[in-house]
Amino acid sequence: MAGTATFASEPAHGPSHQYAVGTPDLVDAACNAAEAAFWSYGYSSRQDRAAFLNAIADEIELRGPAITEIRTQETGLPVARLEGELGRTIGQLRLFASHILQGDYLDQRNDPALPDRKPAPRPDLKLVQRPIGPVAVFGASNFPLAFSTAGGDTAAALAAGCPVVVKGHSAHPGTGEIIAEAIHAAISRCGVHPGVFSLIQGGKRDVGTSLVQHPLINAVGFTGSLAGGRALFDLCAQRPNPIPFFGELGSVNPMFLLPAAVANRGGEIATGWAASMTMGAGQFCTNPGIAVLIDRPDADVFSDAATQALKATGAQTMLTDGIADAYRHGRDRVAGARGVSELLTTTCNMRNATPYLYATTGQAWLANEALGEEVFGPLGLIVRVKDQAEMVEVATTLKGQLTCTLHIDPDDTGMAKKLMPVLERKAGRILANGFPTGVEVCDSMVHGGPYPASTNLERPLWAHLRSAGSCARFATRVFPTA
Repeated sequence: MAGTATFASEPAHGPSHQYAVGTPDLVDAACNAAEAAFWSYGYSSRQDRAAFLNAIADEIELRGPAITEIRTQETGLPVARLEGELGRTIGQLRLFASHILQGDYLDQRNDPALPDRKPAPRPDLKLVQRPIGPVAVFGASNFPLAFSTAGGDTAAALAAGCPVVVKGHSAHPGTGEIIAEAIHAAISRCGVHPGVFSLIQGGKRDVGTSLVQHPLINAVGFTGSLAGGRALFDLCAQRPNPIPFFGELGSVNPMFLLPAAVANRGGEIATGWAASMTMGAGQFCTNPGIAVLIDRPDADVFSDAATQALKATGAQTMLTDGIADAYRHGRDRVAGARGVSELLTTTCNMRNATPYLYATTGQAWLANEALGEEVFGPLGLIVRVKDQAEMVEVATTLKGQLTCTLHIDPDDTGMAKKLMPVLERKAGRILANGFPTGVEVCDSMVHGGPYPASTNLERPLWAHLRSAGSCARFATRVFPTA
C-alpha cells in the first residue's frame, strides 16, 4: 500500500530508487481490507486457493529477469544464488497448492455418535482445521524471495485461507514491489478479493508495532534477529488478546566433531566447514559458526586446514551496511573475549565481509555465555574441549538451535549415544556427517528449534517453506457436534 512520502533504497550497486513509506494509517487500511477479504477468501475452496497460488507462481516466473536484475543490485548476491532462490520460491508456492488439494493438513477426525452409551450418550464429534483470519508477515533480509513477500510464510497463510499483510524488508524494496505486482496480477486473474494481500514498506518502528498490535491480525510470522523478533514476540503476548508468533530468531548451529572422525578425515571436514561457513557471506540462518572437538594433536590438523581454506575466501558483499556493521561488532566481541585466540584475522570495511577464525577452550566457553551468541557472517570459533565429558557439558549449556551436527565414524558410536539425548533437546534438526547450510523443501524437513532459535519448536519448515502441514498453523480446530 502506498502513501505520499517516500524513502530511498540503498543498493549494493546500481541506481537508488524511491519507494512509498508505510504509516500506521496504511497498516490500519491494509488490515481492514484483509478482514473484508477473509469473509470470501477464508471460505473459498481448496481448488480455488490452489489455482491462486499457482497463478502467483506463474506471475513471478513471468517477471524473472526483472526480479533478478533488481535483486542483484539491492543485495549484492550472485546471480546464480538468486536464480536458485527464485526457483525455490516458485516451487514453494506450487508445493502448497498441491498439498492443500490433498487435504491432509485439515486433520479431519470423526468420532461417531454413541446414542446408546451408558451412563451418557455421546454425540457425533468432528474436527477440522479452519483458517484463523488475517496474518502479518515480516520479510527477511537474507532471502529477498523465499522468506519474504511471497515466501514460505505468505504461501502458508494463503494456502490455509488467511489474507496476508506483509511488512517488507528495507534491504530489498524493489524486489518486494515487483513480487507484490505479481501477486496482484494473480488476484485480478483469479477474481480474488484484492484485500487478500497488501505490502507495506519503509516507515519507522511504529509501523511494525501497529501491524502486530492491530486487533484484526491473528498471527505473525517473522524471520530475523533475536532482538527484533523478541520485541515483536513480546508485543504479540502483551495484546489484550494475545496471538501466536512464529519467529525464527537466530542460531550458531554448532558442530561436534568426534575423535575418530577427526583422526580419519579432520582436514576434509575442515574444508567443508569453511565452505559452508562462508556460503553467501555467512548470511544463512543455518550457518555453522561453532566447531567443538577434543584437544588432541589431530585437532591441529583440523584447525590448520580450516585456516587455509578460509584464507582462500575473498571479500563478499553483505546485504546491508547495517548487517556489515553488526558483523564487525560481533567479530570484536569474540576477538576481545577472555581465552579466545586468533587463527585467522582479516580486514573488512564498508559493506564487505571477509572470514575470521578464532579458537578457545571448553573452559573459556563455559565461563562466557556471550561466545554462544550468533555472529551473522563468515566467522568461525573452534572450541577445544579437554575430554568427552567436557564436550557433553558444552552441549548441555547450549541455547536452542536450529541445527546441531555430529561428525562421526563407526568408532564414535558410543560417544554419539551420549551426545544425542542432549542435542535432541537443543535443536530442531540434527545432522550426521554433513553441513547445515541448505534446507530441503519437503515435508520431513524441520526448520525450527527451542528458543531462541525459534518461538515454537515443532515448525515443520514453517519458517522457510513452513512445509506441507504448516498451513495448519494458521488454522484453529473446530469441534462441531451433531
